[in-house]
Amino acid sequence: MSAAAILPNLFEAARLGDPQAIASLLETAQPDIRRYARATCRSAADAADATQEAMWILFRNVGTIRSLLAFSAWLFSVVRRECLRLARKAGLVSAIDDAEAEALLVSRPESDLRLDLAAAFEALPSHYRDVALMRDVKEMTIDEIAAAWAPPGRP
Repeated sequence: MSAAAILPNLFEAARLGDPQAIASLLETAQPDIRRYARATCRSAADAADATQEAMWILFRNVGTIRSLLAFSAWLFSVVRRECLRLARKAGLVSAIDDAEAEALLVSRPESDLRLDLAAAFEALPSHYRDVALMRDVKEMTIDEIAAAWAPPGRP
């Protein structure tokens, strides 16, 4: 989901509890949630369930999201967790809870984690790597990244 599609004042109003703003935010986010769920979940039924659950979680927790920049990452992590939960429920994925996953990461030396991250980053196609650098290192907005990637002469 592009945070650029959501106006900052709409997000802030929703975060503060304005019912109309929350409804608008849900309406704006739903197509992206559905699309991501279809790409992430194992079946159309799971995608529909994950979409519904993610919308409910967004409705309940919109006030806890600190910034519009964090919104899309937070929302996609909710959808991903729901898809995993549904896969576990169907017996397709072995269960590992967040505490166990955290313990596995913490037990690894930081140098190993850095090497894994560097290897994963290098494995990305160059255009994805460039966008990730712009977004996460240079802290550019989606609009700034789009402008940087626009062909010459195009707004």
